[in-house]
Formats: sequence, structure tokens, C-alpha cells
Amino acid sequence: MKQYKKVLLATATALFMSAPAFAETLRIGTEGAYPPFNLVDSSGEVVGFDIDIANALCAEMKVDCTVVTSDWDGIIPALNNNKFDFLVASMSITDERKQAVDFTNPYYTNKLQFVAPKSADFKVDETSLKGKTIGAQRATIAGQWLEDNMADVVDVRLYDTQENAYLDMNSGRIDGVLADNFVQYEWLQSEAGANFEFKGEPVFDNDQIGIAVRKDDPLRERLNTALQAIIDNGTYETINAKYFPFSIY
Repeated sequence: MKQYKKVLLATATALFMSAPAFAETLRIGTEGAYPPFNLVDSSGEVVGFDIDIANALCAEMKVDCTVVTSDWDGIIPALNNNKFDFLVASMSITDERKQAVDFTNPYYTNKLQFVAPKSADFKVDETSLKGKTIGAQRATIAGQWLEDNMADVVDVRLYDTQENAYLDMNSGRIDGVLADNFVQYEWLQSEAGANFEFKGEPVFDNDQIGIAVRKDDPLRERLNTALQAIIDNGTYETINAKYFPFSIY
């Protein structure tokens, strides 16, 4: 009987030692409406550059991860209300947002640029833009830039999603859209964007994009370490090449 108990104890100990002490699962927050960075595909799965980067970070940290979507306007409150653990949604690092959340090191750098119909006489100067209606997504750096710099020149129209801004431009209800250069690049390759083009040079070219976590969360440093690791080991470059024929880091 004693020998039998010893065998049971040894077996139980081996099973305990072979299994991880904790199975950590983290929740990735994103919008799911910002292609090619984050979107819901035809099967209902959330995909895109942001999601691939987030999953690579999770693999590097050796944790399981799930994806949670949230409307853009409420995405920071959702993070702070523990709806998810970190936010990978192509969010610009701004002083205002840093009052509410902490950011990792940037995982790419963006530019803001106008898009308008190819046939339009659309020059990026106050004289040419005077009286035009320009769209941007609400609560983005593009929308803020328009309100700060062009509110007395153009009619600024803000949208809940980037897609709705494009729909209004396609139907002629607005004259142009200001948005992230890389999002515009993706849209211009699509059938819907075939009759549109970039106008002028980027109006802002140092829009740094970071991963948001709750204030003072030690997860920030874990993510920074993982981010540097996927840059160093080539994983980041592989993901970048899947979406863009140029580096966005």
C-alpha cells in the first residue's frame, strides 16, 4: 500500500511539474473597423496588422490572448473599465490621451494626408480649400488637426468610422478626407477608391502609434520588451511585408 501511494504521489508531482503554474490569458482591445490595421472579416474574425502584431507580442510573452472589439469613441474608457487588458488599435500617442492611459514605445509612425477625387481641383492651401467640406473620423488626430488648423477655412465633418467618411466622399457629400496615410493607401487600392488619389504632401508626418495600457500597469514594460524582440527577430518585418510594400516602423 505504501508503495502504491508513493507511485500516486510521484505521478501527481510529475503532472504538476509538467503543467504551467498559471495559464495567463490577456484580452486585446481594438476597434475592428479600420482596415488594413483592424477589421472584422467575412467569417466574423478580427484581423489586420494590429491584430498580427498583438498576437506576435502575446506569443513572445508566452500568454494566451483573445480579441475584444469596442466602438472607437469609447475605447479608452473600455480599457480603463477592464473590458480588455491592452489596446492595439492604431492609436496616436498624444498628451491628452497620456492623461488617461500609458503607452508603449511606438510600433509604427504614421502621416496625415488628404484624399479627394482625381478630377477635383484640390490643392492643400487655404485659398483652394476655402469653403470645402472635409471629413475625418471623430476622436482621431486627423479630426483634431482639422479642427485646430482648418476650422475657419473648411467645413469639418466628423464621422464615427473611417468607412462612413469614405462613403460620403464617394457620394459627393464631402469634398475630401483627411486620414492616416497608410489607411488611405489601402483604400485607394480598393474598387471603392479607384477614382480618388492623394492630394498634396502629408500635413503631419510624425504621428507615433502606440499600444495603450491602464496607468501604471507593469504590462507596459512586458509589451515593450516583446515589441523589441519581434523587431530584432524579424517577426515585425514579416508582418509589415504582409500589408505594405514599404516599412511603416
